[in-house]
Amino acid sequence: MTINGTKPQQWQDLPNGLWLQEAIEDKLSPWWPKVFGYHLLSMGPLSATLEKPNLPIGREFSMCQQGEANFNGNYCAIPLQNGVIDGVVCNLLLDFEPDPYRVLREIDRVLISGGYLFIIGFNPLSPAFIGKMLPKYQDKLPWCGRFFTPSRVKDWLGLLGYQLVGDERLVYHHLMRDIYDESIWQQALQAWLPGAGAVYVLVARKLESPLTPLADKQAVRQPKWSTAPTVGRAGNLGSHCK
Repeated sequence: MTINGTKPQQWQDLPNGLWLQEAIEDKLSPWWPKVFGYHLLSMGPLSATLEKPNLPIGREFSMCQQGEANFNGNYCAIPLQNGVIDGVVCNLLLDFEPDPYRVLREIDRVLISGGYLFIIGFNPLSPAFIGKMLPKYQDKLPWCGRFFTPSRVKDWLGLLGYQLVGDERLVYHHLMRDIYDESIWQQALQAWLPGAGAVYVLVARKLESPLTPLADKQAVRQPKWSTAPTVGRAGNLGSHCK
């Protein structure tokens, strides 16, 4: 849970917020044409304001806990039927939720098989984590939230039966000062430590059917052997031949 309950309601609430928005939109732009279907759900205010060019979706819905959206509600209890959404955008949301895995389970409930899930979050394995260690920044956004490692989020997706199709990093900066342009230091960090971007972007697809554990398959395939009653038959046959 966030220290003071603060959650970003607009990009300007985050340091270098508009710069972050542009970088995330640029990274996601090649993915939108791949999301076919009728309905896209944007969860959280920062998901709804992302530009989504060339998106072949009939209608986009936005959901927030409060404020302007198509509907308001609890992210752990999405007011939609099972399997009616073709794509979900979860942008800078899980870091500020008390039960992020439960949010993902609820997203999984409303997403169709083969649907796309976009998750964007802050990466603790980056220079941005320095702010969480400095008292001056600990109560401020985004450092008042929890930074989950991309590998942990990928583990959650694996448990829910998702296939990871995209895994990228961006914004090689600590975010504690204004970003005007990419510096030589940022370019060097990206070249030598490509996984150290302050923001991660994960793209996953819901599998058609959950994977069957190997142990269960082996248990099903084991034949049930039984002893053939040959001894009793031989004895009976001998008694009749006498």
